[in-house]
Amino acid sequence: MAHVFGYTAINDVTARDLQAQHVQFFKGKSLDGFCPMGPWIVTADEIPDPHHLRVRCMVNGVVKQDGNTEQFLFDIPAILASLSRGMTLEPGDIIATGTPSGVGFARTPPDSCGRGT
Repeated sequence: MAHVFGYTAINDVTARDLQAQHVQFFKGKSLDGFCPMGPWIVTADEIPDPHHLRVRCMVNGVVKQDGNTEQFLFDIPAILASLSRGMTLEPGDIIATGTPSGVGFARTPPDSCGRGT
């Protein structure tokens, strides 16, 4: 955790139509412009415990997702350890840790919010 610079928000946009055509999620999540981030980074020293933060997504004033980082499947040290066993992590690398429940395609009825997410 001493190597973590800070935290920001990432919009993990997905083209579900492309994702459905492939076994892996890569194609549906890798189009140009599909991972807007920020606009701020909060430095690690400002967040004493990143494993107890509320994460909420609202679209036009409507709550679409509402969760807490304590619900991560893996905490940040476990994610860093796992990734570093197979790739070199460099200063400036960005790691997306996941999303709260409530993604549009899993809603009843499915909700694309007009952007494929």
